[in-house]
Amino acid sequence: MLPLADFIVVDFSQFLSGPLASLRLADLGARVIKIEKPITGDICRQMYTSDTILNGTSTVFHAINRNKESIALDIKDDADRAIIRDLIAKADVVMHNFRPGVMERLGFDYSQVREINPNVVYAEISGYGKQGPWAKKPGQDLLLQSLTGMTWLSGDAPHGPVPMGLSIVDMFAGMNLASAILACLYRRAVQNIGAHVQVSMLDSAVDIQFEAVTTYFRDGKQLPQRTEVSNAHAYLAAPYGIYKTADGFLALAMGSIPFLSQLLDCPELAGFADGEQAFQERRAIKEILAKHLATQPTAFWLAILEAADIWCADVLNWDRLTAHDGFKVLAMIQRVSMGDGFSYDTTRCPIRIDGARLAATKGSPALGEHTEKIKQELYG
Repeated sequence: MLPLADFIVVDFSQFLSGPLASLRLADLGARVIKIEKPITGDICRQMYTSDTILNGTSTVFHAINRNKESIALDIKDDADRAIIRDLIAKADVVMHNFRPGVMERLGFDYSQVREINPNVVYAEISGYGKQGPWAKKPGQDLLLQSLTGMTWLSGDAPHGPVPMGLSIVDMFAGMNLASAILACLYRRAVQNIGAHVQVSMLDSAVDIQFEAVTTYFRDGKQLPQRTEVSNAHAYLAAPYGIYKTADGFLALAMGSIPFLSQLLDCPELAGFADGEQAFQERRAIKEILAKHLATQPTAFWLAILEAADIWCADVLNWDRLTAHDGFKVLAMIQRVSMGDGFSYDTTRCPIRIDGARLAATKGSPALGEHTEKIKQELYG
């Protein structure tokens, strides 16, 4: 039996951050019931990150809402509000990611939900918290990356601010919420009390940068300085970075510069020392490495570096990664099926419990697919 079997999660959340948290709870065994607006549903159903369509709607929605149920209810309709209240009464967790004030206006904020279900774990994600000048701004990933200094950590220095190619703030906020929910469910099991869990994307975006933020305050508030060449970490010395080779790219992590000079037969590096010089003269060292590594194929350098126990890697794309035995052994791709029989490949939960992978065959729900089933359970 999965750890959260028999737990019920009533999920009002949309887009990515909240649904990612409820996806993890579903993978751990919880029954997640998405409350969606009739006709349009979760806005993410129409949020296309590419021109790829999966069973008529956005691929993103299907990737992050598998293993859940959908009930279509109008939160402003009295009859549907009564159904929502009855669902909340049976829930272990109620969650949403609306802007501050929305659930208060709708009548389902924590204080009102607690009157229905005193021991509920009520969990919410906001963009910027409930106070401060940004509180009512849209909590969108790129905006959060931009506001929190994160875009000055990626890319080479001449390129200006560079965002991450993933919705990283959404993901971390969702994982923070899931972690807090699990902790509060444990406390409820022990002490029989509920909880009000609050996570903001702003908090999460700053927390992701714990290493950079701590260094900033310790270092006299000096801003991070990316290298002009092969930047991969604003606070790490050469050779840390990705380099072009004759036929691809090579990732090179930590390594002694004098040792690399001998190992790679690169005499131009011989005059550089490890430590402060490897950091202060990152650009010069990386320019020499970039020129030298471009003379041979990736496999040539990997054979030399790996034999010397230097941390390095080929730089793979998805085609090469998924064809590699190192990826295949993970069995990270699973096939799931929707209620209409449509099936698709997606990722599985990365967690193993007692050695067993957590796999689920249920795909994402059609809008309102489980409305009648859930009403029947509630009212017979």
